[in-house]
Amino acid sequence: MSYAFLHTSDLHLGRAFGTFPEGIRGRLREARHGVIARLAQAARGAGLGDVVVAGDTFDAETPAPETLRHALRAMEAEGDLRWFLLPGNHDSLAATELWRRIGAEGPGNLVVLDSPAPHTPAPGVWFLPAPCTQRRPGRDLTEAMSAATPDGAIRIGIGHGAVTDFSEDGSGTGIVPPDRAQLSGLDYLALGDWHGRRRIGPATWYSGTPEADGFKHDDAPGALVVRIDAPGAPVQVTVTETGQFRWQRLSLPLLPGEDAPARLAALLPPAAGRRDTLLRVEADGRLHLAGRAALEAALAAHAPDFGWFEADLARLRVEVETGDLDLIDRGGALRQAADSLLAEAADDTLGPDARAVAEMALARLYAFVLEVQA
Repeated sequence: MSYAFLHTSDLHLGRAFGTFPEGIRGRLREARHGVIARLAQAARGAGLGDVVVAGDTFDAETPAPETLRHALRAMEAEGDLRWFLLPGNHDSLAATELWRRIGAEGPGNLVVLDSPAPHTPAPGVWFLPAPCTQRRPGRDLTEAMSAATPDGAIRIGIGHGAVTDFSEDGSGTGIVPPDRAQLSGLDYLALGDWHGRRRIGPATWYSGTPEADGFKHDDAPGALVVRIDAPGAPVQVTVTETGQFRWQRLSLPLLPGEDAPARLAALLPPAAGRRDTLLRVEADGRLHLAGRAALEAALAAHAPDFGWFEADLARLRVEVETGDLDLIDRGGALRQAADSLLAEAADDTLGPDARAVAEMALARLYAFVLEVQA
C-alpha cells in the first residue's frame, strides 16, 4: 500500500494587495489565480492525482463572485486531478454561504473537507481533517485527528493553524501541539496558515503559500510532494516550486568612501527576472553626502526594471565632509537650511528618529542642488 499527493495551502485567492500601485496590484492578483494551473502542472510532473489545500483557498469569507467562479472553473479545467479543500481561518465554516455555493457550483473533481469525520481518498488511506469552524476557534481542532480508522491504514491529518509557540505574528499563541502527528498516530500532518515552508517534525510540514505575498519568507514559494510507501514508513517530502513572483529583500551595508552604486549593482538579481521581482533594498551604515546622492540616483535608475521596487534608507547615516555644504551654497537661505539640518542631525538632545529625518533632509537638499547645477 502506498499513497502520494501534493500538499499546498494559503492560496488566498482574491487578495486585494491594496497597498501597492494598480499596475503591480493587478498582476499579483492574477498570479494568485494562475497558481491553480501551476499546482496542477506540479502535481502531474510528479505523477500525482490529488492536490490537498490545507486551508485558506480564499482570502476572505465573502470573496467576489467572479473570484469564486474563476477558481472553481480553473479547478474543473484540471479534470484529471482531484482537489481537496479544507476551510481555513480566512475562509472558515462560518462562511456558510461560501461553502454552500462551492457545494452547489463546484466541479465533480473537487472535494470539500468540511467535517472532522475521517474521509478516504483511496483504499486503505484516510484523511483526518480539522476544518476551521471560525476565524479564531480558540481550541485545538486537531484533536479530531485521533479518530479511529481501520487497522493498517495510512493516516493523514489536514489542519490549519499555528503550532504552539510558532504563530505567524510571533506571539506564541498557537494551539496545535507540535507532536500532533505522534499523538494521533498520523503518518503525515499537512498544515496551513504559516506562509513560509517549514518542517515541524519528521511527519509534520507547513507547505507555505504557493505564490509569495510578502517579504517575510526567503524560500522560493512552492508545494510539497508527499509520498508514503506504507503505514508507519518514513514519509518522503520534496519541494516543487510554483511561484511566479519573487519577493526579495536586499541588505546593503555601506561605509564612507565605498562606491555605493557599484555595490548595489553587484547585489541586484539578474536582469531576466526583474519584471517578476518585488525588491526591497535595505541600506545601512554611513556614506558621505556625495555617496548618498549617487546611491539615490542609482536606485532611481534601477527601479523601473522591477515589478515593484522600494528603498529603505532610514538606517543609512550621513557623514559631512569639509566643503560639502559649500557645494550647496556659500551663503543665503539654502546654506542656512543646510547648516540648520546639520546641527539637528548632530544634536544629541533630539531623539534618533528626529536626527535621522534631519540627515535625510540634508541629503535630499544636497542631491537636489546637484541636480539643478547639472
